[in-house]
Amino acid sequence: MYNKNMDVLRVQKLTKRFGQFTAVTDISFSLKEREILGFLGQNGAGKTTTIQMLLGVLTPSSGTVNYFGKDLQENREAILEKVNFSSTYTNLPWDLTVKENLTYISYLYSIQNRSERVKRIVQIFKLEEVLEKQLRDLSAGQITRVNLAKALLNFPQVLLLDEPTASLDPDVAKYIREFLLNQRQQFNVSIVLTSHNMAEVEEVCDRVVFIEGGKIIADDTPDHLTKTIKISHVELVVKDGLKRTIDHCESKQIKYRVEGRYIVVDIEEHNIPDFLRELMSIGVFYDEISIEKPSLEDYFLQVSHKKT
Repeated sequence: MYNKNMDVLRVQKLTKRFGQFTAVTDISFSLKEREILGFLGQNGAGKTTTIQMLLGVLTPSSGTVNYFGKDLQENREAILEKVNFSSTYTNLPWDLTVKENLTYISYLYSIQNRSERVKRIVQIFKLEEVLEKQLRDLSAGQITRVNLAKALLNFPQVLLLDEPTASLDPDVAKYIREFLLNQRQQFNVSIVLTSHNMAEVEEVCDRVVFIEGGKIIADDTPDHLTKTIKISHVELVVKDGLKRTIDHCESKQIKYRVEGRYIVVDIEEHNIPDFLRELMSIGVFYDEISIEKPSLEDYFLQVSHKKT
């Protein structure tokens, strides 16, 4: 019997080698019940290889993947009944209609009332108007929604999502984020999510794992990770003295970028008062000022910069 206090997913010392190349090296992490975990890294970092091992598509060279306290390799069929996956980069049969795709895929799972389940999923993802269309005739955003709908057909306990809101309009992406948060609350779904949208990750993820070069380099909450970044972004609307501001930044080796009359300066938070006083001393006047705290994107960029 599965104990709900246990991790729903536990990865231990997972390694995958392809010949002489090691794509993933000795990684370990866990996923709690109802947790949304961001799994992040640059292209080629090892995310896709890891996800494929979590699905049993690839066999690890060493290490273990356990769901609900059971080993995936030994209990693959029973486990995958409670797990599902969606990726923007995985195509469903293009010659089938949306309804046909969802109906046929539903037969991969033990669903008692198949037609009612498909109907409910169609309503959730607002697919009524494209239900009889072939996938080849859908927009990129509509295909993303169909992929997400497919991933919820079995009402999974663990959901693996690869770029779930890519290609979606902002309003639809917002709806999907709210839906995922609601699913977590209502159905106790645990989610592993990859995304290049750092603002989205900060909004929905409880914890973040960064992988680089096949190794985990960070495992913490978004808030704790951003607090390791010292640099803040100071945005000024300069009324008089934009050139003097630029010259001052260059003389002090302060990173900046100019957008019209805006200048955005990257500077440590405790140095901001001195910086503003120095601007006043050289006759710089500004109409507006805003200070943006470090974000998860800043952390991602810092980590990526260190590794390049």
